[in-house]
Amino acid sequence: MKEWHSLQASDWQPQELPHIVADLLTDPVTRSLQPSWQGSYTVERARTWIRERDQEGTTLIVVNKPNGQAVGLMILFEMEAEGSCGTEVRLGYLMSEASWGQGFASELVDGFVGWCREHTSISSIAGGVALDNPASKRVLEKNGFELIQTAHEIDPEEELYRLSLRCNPV
Repeated sequence: MKEWHSLQASDWQPQELPHIVADLLTDPVTRSLQPSWQGSYTVERARTWIRERDQEGTTLIVVNKPNGQAVGLMILFEMEAEGSCGTEVRLGYLMSEASWGQGFASELVDGFVGWCREHTSISSIAGGVALDNPASKRVLEKNGFELIQTAHEIDPEEELYRLSLRCNPV
């Protein structure tokens, strides 16, 4: 695993964040996402998106440490795991077009899984993947996630993957 670096909120100027998000959320990046997230982003649309994500969970900026450039976003939601096994974290990630094919997503998921293994309350990680996003499926499978739910009535365009860390949900 490559060296990880933690940035604090104070490392970013508040006015920079909507610009960073707008630069990351391009039409090709959002194409496989839910309809309300699709399309290109203006700075104002990015501000709204940030406010909405802040109300739902935690969103982190993924940074390429050598050059300090934002290359993606990681979105996390906590929920009670099935079978009283602790906490399940729902993982979502978006990588900039410029970072596609460079291994950033695999490194991100690998590092996050390692971090979760050290935190006893996190028993599993789950992530949905659009049917038209085979690269994201490969990232999850390479990191030990297993397909637990194929496309269904609730979302016919998405499959759900899970990695159990501590106990197996019933």
